[in-house]
Amino acid sequence: MTTNRLQRLHEAGQSVWLDYIDRAMLTDGSLARRIRDDALMGMTSNPTIFEKALAEGHEYDEQIRSAEGDPSAWQLFELVETDDVRTACDVFAGVHRDTKRVDGYVSIEVSPGVAHDTDATVEEGRRLWATVGRPNVMVKVPGTDAGVEAVRRLIADGVNVNVTLLFSIDAHARVIESYLGGLEDRLAAGHSVEHVASVASFFVSRVDTEVDKRLDAIAASSNEALRDRILAMRGRAAVANARLAYRLFTRKFAGARWEALAARGARVQRPLWASTGTKNPAYSDVLYVESLIGPDTVNTMPPATIEAFRDHGEVARTVDAEWTAAEQLFHDLEQSGVSMKDVTDKLLVDGLASFQKSFDTLVAGLERKAAELGKSLAGA
Repeated sequence: MTTNRLQRLHEAGQSVWLDYIDRAMLTDGSLARRIRDDALMGMTSNPTIFEKALAEGHEYDEQIRSAEGDPSAWQLFELVETDDVRTACDVFAGVHRDTKRVDGYVSIEVSPGVAHDTDATVEEGRRLWATVGRPNVMVKVPGTDAGVEAVRRLIADGVNVNVTLLFSIDAHARVIESYLGGLEDRLAAGHSVEHVASVASFFVSRVDTEVDKRLDAIAASSNEALRDRILAMRGRAAVANARLAYRLFTRKFAGARWEALAARGARVQRPLWASTGTKNPAYSDVLYVESLIGPDTVNTMPPATIEAFRDHGEVARTVDAEWTAAEQLFHDLEQSGVSMKDVTDKLLVDGLASFQKSFDTLVAGLERKAAELGKSLAGA
């Protein structure tokens, strides 16, 4: 048996992706080492990650200083971002080849301003796809109503898509339908679907954060016996939610409709567990990894969670366990006054707002950095 716990995760059918990127790791061999030693299969990026990388180091200074013309801060960010993602795609090219295009993907996100505009999302997705120019790039599109419609069009175009900010089972169902419809549209237009890949990024830890906050408020005004029952539900909703999403996945990627697509070379849209770093220190630092292990899944982890799992994670198939218990938990939460629909609706709104805030902070940071380096920016 493989002793490296991350390798064992891979053997259990789960692909580990790294939820982090910076320029240093792309060139100093550390990313290649992770791929070799830890069975790292892919990478996700977002403005928050780039914000930290740009603020904390000087790896980007020369590119910022020498950028042609007077770009806007947004254009400058896209230049930096697409360069890093392209380089990362090249590092993962061997994984992409050896896994026959199952893995080896690097994600790049559309900007927050297009989250509720289907046409703008499609246009930006196509541009990022063409700019990176690698078969193993994935364009991240938020799972809003507009984003879901854009997913269908981008899949029909042959663009790999990572659908992000999914919190509810209903939203996940709409995303799967969009993916299947996009594949069917592509086939109807006479194109192959063999090279099209997609993941559905289902967010985990944030669900517990919001549910636990509501349970604490209810418990505070309850009698002792009821308070104990309410507090016993803390820290359980996120895993239950993700497991029910996996059940939906197993049901949707089965049957005549899916088999017709699979016969033409289509691949399943794997659930990707995102936001899997544990936020509550009272919970295990590998809770959202150990509880969601199983075939055809991806877990994108921040570096600290990868290190924790390598050190003390336990590998066992858990993602399809206790579906009945998950349904019962949701029933009990509703009876206690916690609406999962309200929770997941709020988390999507909050997620989009956080995305916009990170983007705004990133742009402001780039403007400061450019000024320090004597680089003129349009509009600055």
